[in-house]
Amino acid sequence: MAELKDFAEQLVNLTVKEVNELANILKEEYGIEPAAAAVAVAGPAGGGEAAAEEKSEFDVILKAAGGSKLAVVKLVKELTGLGLKEAKGIVDSAPAPIKEGISKDEAEGLKKSLEEAGAEVELK
Repeated sequence: MAELKDFAEQLVNLTVKEVNELANILKEEYGIEPAAAAVAVAGPAGGGEAAAEEKSEFDVILKAAGGSKLAVVKLVKELTGLGLKEAKGIVDSAPAPIKEGISKDEAEGLKKSLEEAGAEVELK
């Protein structure tokens, strides 16, 4: 049991870059789609109907880069742990998801940061 708690703590303390690397490993080596794994883990832990009513996972969608495209690209790079080219690709293809399946607090924090950089953001 203590080993599982240690493992859970390690997972919780992963950086964004480490989470992305873990997602790639799960997908490439084990054929597990990370979004599907998150839903599978979150599904059984719910509290029935009450959990279904209150949304616990949010997607941060970049609707438009706004006037400060370079600042938004840099911020997307920083927030996601992606490379500059990948971050630019997300910004150029707006509307596009920045992060999916995150907590409400984290989603609101990302939205605030992106809006301060001049981007137009939506939470779903």
